[in-house]
Amino acid sequence: MKKIFNLTLVLFAALLVFSCRNDDDAIPEDVHEHDEIGKVVLKLTNKADATDIQTVNVISGVADGHLHLHAGDTYLAELDFQIKHDDHYHSSDEIEEEKDHHFITFNPANADIVVLRASNDIVRTDGQKLGLRTEWTINSTQSTGKMNIKLIHGPATVNQNYPSATNQLGQTTGGETDVDITVDAH
Repeated sequence: MKKIFNLTLVLFAALLVFSCRNDDDAIPEDVHEHDEIGKVVLKLTNKADATDIQTVNVISGVADGHLHLHAGDTYLAELDFQIKHDDHYHSSDEIEEEKDHHFITFNPANADIVVLRASNDIVRTDGQKLGLRTEWTINSTQSTGKMNIKLIHGPATVNQNYPSATNQLGQTTGGETDVDITVDAH
């Protein structure tokens, strides 16, 4: 009787181990393995005055300053997405390397800012420009002006010419938002 009890106990333990292993196999793996972007550096250079450079660092969604934009001016804007290793941040090459899996959109609020994707921007294989390098023409801003910038991973469709070819804020369908930052721009 003791042998049957021990054998039953061993079989029960084996069944429990294998059923747990099967549950682990049923959990889908994240196929999008990447380092999390912890910092975004937005650098604007006034086209008419190369000494007029503004930089805003956004770490974990918090900006360390705001942009001083002047109506009538055009700025060259560059985005640098950075990941943290140990105690410092460094630029991530993942976005450029996986350009067909990323797209950047812009959404000004309380500001009339026209965005054009720069001629030196990264071009995806579908011919759409990624949005790492843009030109912002400032028509007007209010004291509550803001610029929202999103980095979308894996969009189903992208449109650099949304709302028009002369104002390329960009639009996507599907995908996941890897970065969603808002910077005061007035």
